Amino acid sequence: MIMKFDTRLTPATPVLVLFAILFPFTADWHMPLADGAVVAWIENGQALWLLFGALFTACYIRPLSRPEGAKQFWLWAVVWWVVLLGRSTSWGRVYFPEQPRLLFRIVSVALIAALLLPLLFSKALRREIVRRLREAPLPVWLFAVTAGAFLISDTVEHHRLLAPLFLHSRQYVDLIEELYELPFMVGLFLIALGFMRQERRGERAASLPYEPLHAGLK
Repeated sequence: MIMKFDTRLTPATPVLVLFAILFPFTADWHMPLADGAVVAWIENGQALWLLFGALFTACYIRPLSRPEGAKQFWLWAVVWWVVLLGRSTSWGRVYFPEQPRLLFRIVSVALIAALLLPLLFSKALRREIVRRLREAPLPVWLFAVTAGAFLISDTVEHHRLLAPLFLHSRQYVDLIEELYELPFMVGLFLIALGFMRQERRGERAASLPYEPLHAGLK
């Protein structure tokens, strides 16, 4: 399988890179943490963004109106946003901490199952994923920034070897982790939006009336 790559630099890419470079200096600038309130605001904003991603995908691409294969793929994409939303809120525990842990375990299992089971049982979905990996151009630079932001957030969260490059003060660990999740989430949305726009453009081109080549020569 040979993938296609789009090496054009989108306007959003350097903006995300700039923010990613500046994030570690929030500790040097002594950005106020407000006893964790700043991190909570960011987390709430992330949850709203992920919910927006799911709703936007469902409304913009309208999975149920798609042909076989595309329908399963875009429904699966919506589920991905919901799973990311669940993960970012600890499957709801962030907002309902008084509820029993078993409830959140059930929610996590149900959402992850909704993501994995279609891969196992839907041949149309698997075929569509392979087709898109082969035919849809991947925006290289935007993908690199998105993946890099995710890896840095994970590095800071788990105190991996390179964490000191991005974490200048240990009291800022939660803030830096959440900040690096922002370009990851924005980049992920922009990548998905690009794929959705490509599909819509392809549909419009296919719906144009066919005009024979010799018609323009009359």
